[in-house]
Amino acid sequence: MPPAKKRLRTYDSAKVRAAVLAQFGHVRDVAAVLTPQQLELPTRLGDWTVRELVAHLAMAVGAVPRYLALPEPARQDVALLDWPFATVTAAGQVDLDTRELAAGDLGELYARTAERVGELLPLVSDERLVPTRFGAMRLGDFLVTRTVELVVHTDDLADATGLDVPYDRQALAACTRLLADALAVKAPGASTEVRIPPFAVVQCVEGPRHTRGTPPNVVETDPLTWIRLATGRTGWREALEAAKVSASGERADLGGLLPILA
Repeated sequence: MPPAKKRLRTYDSAKVRAAVLAQFGHVRDVAAVLTPQQLELPTRLGDWTVRELVAHLAMAVGAVPRYLALPEPARQDVALLDWPFATVTAAGQVDLDTRELAAGDLGELYARTAERVGELLPLVSDERLVPTRFGAMRLGDFLVTRTVELVVHTDDLADATGLDVPYDRQALAACTRLLADALAVKAPGASTEVRIPPFAVVQCVEGPRHTRGTPPNVVETDPLTWIRLATGRTGWREALEAAKVSASGERADLGGLLPILA
């Protein structure tokens, strides 16, 4: 997938940083009270149990201090909108690393991760390059991707346990926007408007450009439904039948473009 040609969305650094810490705090609070029985519950992520899922959430945030401890790369390799299309390439290694962490003390893992992130983040600029699994990224961009990991897997955790895990508003907003922008990269065009109030509106899909009045092709849904569609947790037809998505116009069927993040 080539880098996006459209003007990139900007993210407020302070809000993104606060969102990562806040959402990790919500997950940590829930992880701390899970019983041994709850940790062994199945999830919708293959053969991962809640234990692996909880370990993965800590690993996703722990990647920040882990990468910052490595030498800074000489040049940037990966733009923010390249990231959603690159994640599938690391699935095998992510699974192995997650299982290794899940075998240890989860409470200690969360405490260590929170301490290291809290210490390091205030000291480092968004422009600092970090050597991720997919190539060098700006720290500011990498932190936006952490909101996606946290929000998507918070939803997985709530689904598996039945617990009400809070969503930080800014984390939910950043996650929604990045996945919406990724759709516009995957299906460039301006014939269809995708609305995800209150966080995002994007134009996508090739076809006649509409510039005045109400676009003839409109898709609208809520943030969590969009995130589930974009990550394959919910199918397009399933969401339509449940009235979680409204779609009007001959180019408003996004079923063939989803999921984005596998």
